[in-house]
Amino acid sequence: MSPEASPLTPHLTRGQNLVTLQSHILAEEARYPGASGTFSWILSALSISAKIISSKVRRARLEDVLGAAGSDNIQGESQQKLDVIANEVLMRCLGGREGVAIVASEENDEPTLLRDGKEGERRYCVLFDPLDGSSNLDVCGGVGTIFSILRHDRRAKNAEQSLMQRGSEQVAAGYILYGSSTVCVLTTGNGVDMFVLDPSIGAFLLVGSKLQIPRASKNYSCNEGNRKSFPEGYQRYLDWAQSNGYSSRYAGAMVADVHRILLKGGVFLYPPTAKAPEGKLRLMYEANPMALLIEQAGGKAFAGQQRLLDVDPRGIHQRTSVILGSPDEVDQVLRHL
Repeated sequence: MSPEASPLTPHLTRGQNLVTLQSHILAEEARYPGASGTFSWILSALSISAKIISSKVRRARLEDVLGAAGSDNIQGESQQKLDVIANEVLMRCLGGREGVAIVASEENDEPTLLRDGKEGERRYCVLFDPLDGSSNLDVCGGVGTIFSILRHDRRAKNAEQSLMQRGSEQVAAGYILYGSSTVCVLTTGNGVDMFVLDPSIGAFLLVGSKLQIPRASKNYSCNEGNRKSFPEGYQRYLDWAQSNGYSSRYAGAMVADVHRILLKGGVFLYPPTAKAPEGKLRLMYEANPMALLIEQAGGKAFAGQQRLLDVDPRGIHQRTSVILGSPDEVDQVLRHL
């Protein structure tokens, strides 16, 4: 059977080869003759974690792991059972990789120093939101994992100080969307690639390379339930957008909303509010990795009037406002602020 006729493979043109996430990582590694393979092993651990979490998400109701876990995270938010499970999966998969110096999770109070490394060894820090949008699980909505990878600074006094790097210093970032299919979107600073998990063979297959976000699209995504407490500039923008035929699309999970905008275009907004004057999204776990992905795909990402990737972090759980998406649409928002 030819590749284009097979129901188990993505749609391919004649002569196009199947590429798995693992082989893609190895091909990228080969571009750097001095590479040790450490970074590739970390991406492999994230891939394994995604497969496990995807299975847990799909069987959540059958295994009775929906609903609250009965505890709060460091932000004071009620943890869902699958928040805890996904967090544990990532911690254990990454913990076994020699190249990981520090892991930091949105769900944990403090980062965990696993190994500091010797002189000359290159190690990395991995930050993640284990299950973004977990409240969507009860209604079978889209949820996801967001991750960011930084180089470990051995000169830092402690684990948290090693993480205090601007988003522009990220060496890789990505997300896994657990929806109608399980999608992994990844950048290592050389464009954005997209993979889809084929459960029949247990591998992520490349379905899109060097993705480019549309320059413009009349769509915006934000929680308009908070509109009355948005700053005036954001309210002016929404008035303008609604007067000019824009459509609203909001899934309630950053991964699902940003994935749509990456593919279809538009702008994602999470403005400051009266309750969260600095914004609500986490700079290190959500905003920075998404900003890197969007910029690598030709888009723009801002915190108010400042480029998101230039924000100096003050703490690992720092919050921020977010404007990201198609370059022309982000510019439209900025004009109204």
